Amino acid sequence: MPPKGKAATKPKATETSQPSEPTTVLERSQQRYEKTRPFEAARQQKGLSKLPKEDQKGWICDQLLHLTNRLPAASRSSLLGPKASKEIWWTVNGTNSIVRGLKHKPKPHTTWGTDRNGHDVGSYTIERFDERFRKRIALTALQVSSRVFRENVEREKRGFVDARSGREIIVTEREIDEEKVRRSKMAALKKDLYGAITGKLAESVEWEDVVPIPHEEPEGALAAIIYPAEYAEAMSYLRAVMTTKEYSPRCLRLTEHIIAMNPAHYTVWLYRAANIFALGISIPDEIEWLNEVALANLKNYQIWHHRHLLVEHYYPTISSDPDALAQFAKQERGFLIAILSEDTKNYHVWSYRSWLVGKLGMWEDEEELKSIEKMIDEDVRNNSAWSHRFVLVFSNPKYATPGKAATEKDEKVPQELVEREVKYAQNKVYLAPQNQSPWNYMRGVLVKGGQPLASVQEFVEEFVNKLGEGEEEEEVKSTHALDLLAEIYAEKKENEKADLCLRRLAEKWDKIRGGYWEWRRKCLTQSETEKAPGEQVEKAEEGIAAA
Repeated sequence: MPPKGKAATKPKATETSQPSEPTTVLERSQQRYEKTRPFEAARQQKGLSKLPKEDQKGWICDQLLHLTNRLPAASRSSLLGPKASKEIWWTVNGTNSIVRGLKHKPKPHTTWGTDRNGHDVGSYTIERFDERFRKRIALTALQVSSRVFRENVEREKRGFVDARSGREIIVTEREIDEEKVRRSKMAALKKDLYGAITGKLAESVEWEDVVPIPHEEPEGALAAIIYPAEYAEAMSYLRAVMTTKEYSPRCLRLTEHIIAMNPAHYTVWLYRAANIFALGISIPDEIEWLNEVALANLKNYQIWHHRHLLVEHYYPTISSDPDALAQFAKQERGFLIAILSEDTKNYHVWSYRSWLVGKLGMWEDEEELKSIEKMIDEDVRNNSAWSHRFVLVFSNPKYATPGKAATEKDEKVPQELVEREVKYAQNKVYLAPQNQSPWNYMRGVLVKGGQPLASVQEFVEEFVNKLGEGEEEEEVKSTHALDLLAEIYAEKKENEKADLCLRRLAEKWDKIRGGYWEWRRKCLTQSETEKAPGEQVEKAEEGIAAA
């Protein structure tokens, strides 16, 4: 018999340098890969062509083995015959290769992903990674317990009966407290692990049944708004309850929470008003809360619109009770005085105050008039207070004609009232002749009462002396007086005197508005040339007769 052939030498992976102890997760994974794929590790270090033939054969068998392991069992036999399969397994067993080794060599930033800060988890130390792993296990356990709690809440709502005990599912206060603690821990772990900020509402059992609706910016938005996390969360819950038209105490608390962050959000104010009316909340209590918000946000318009809605809703309940109406008016006036002491010319407050006078019928309220007089005494230049006084005095439906404009003559206004207000304005002019407010007020009073401007000529001339008699002799205490004097002369057809007043304003006393005064002078000339032909002839005849 011929001698048996010499048995083939089993391949043995070329020895590589012993790796050092791994310090990161990535290094540990890479070393594990090299241990489970020895031929691949040798090939990557030296190249396939430089490996011994036995190791090249081992690498090929190793690749085929891992390739076929990915295929279904039925496909493996069709890919490799029995002899080839036997050869592969003989080679693999000879090298002690691990059949279920890592398929791909771990790479930075891809294998383990990144953490909430964008750092590669593979760069973590092994101790840090193990700590992260323990936190993820703890979070999973908490989530499972929380899911059980939520299921029990739903079962309690449906009146579910436990089949084993025969009792209804009841969520106790202790379980609710435990869930609060659990959610707090879950939020902390999520923030630590993933940077997720769930917020107070998501942690609250009270909002368990609400699915928030987050705000989504349109794709490609030019100016996407990045909202603070707490505000974005609150608004997402607000959208949800507004969609379902829910009116409840928790919705009221939600609006207060959002208003504290953004008091100018008009939609929140409107929804709050709807909750107030639907729940029958005490309007005085709401106004008391609103006072604090208003003092902290002086320039906010939405606050005063909300107050307007509250008063409109509250008024029918007290309109038939004079004492209650007077008491409410007193309370409102007290607050308005307080807030105007902080911002004396707040447009929103004055607008609301004018409306309130009409709504509550405060036209003849002596305290209202006294409070305005006090403000004018404190600051005679407070034009807002002067305007409110004009509304209070000349819009009284007791004698004012409905529909008459503020600058329109009203025959029904008592003349003694006109004289009183003219005298009041004149007294304030003496305090500050260059203050425009009382001059404008006096003009308005004269127009409203149908009196000519010339009726105050003697008073006006007190502030203008020796006009046009030389720079040193001329004395003008108030440019507003000189302006009014020009109108008085024009009203009396004394255009030369009117022109002198306007010219001196342009030349000396109010140069900064010189262009305006020159325009007024041209208007005088035009009014003279545009007179009716008959009037011009009559004036010419008078001149001839006089000559």
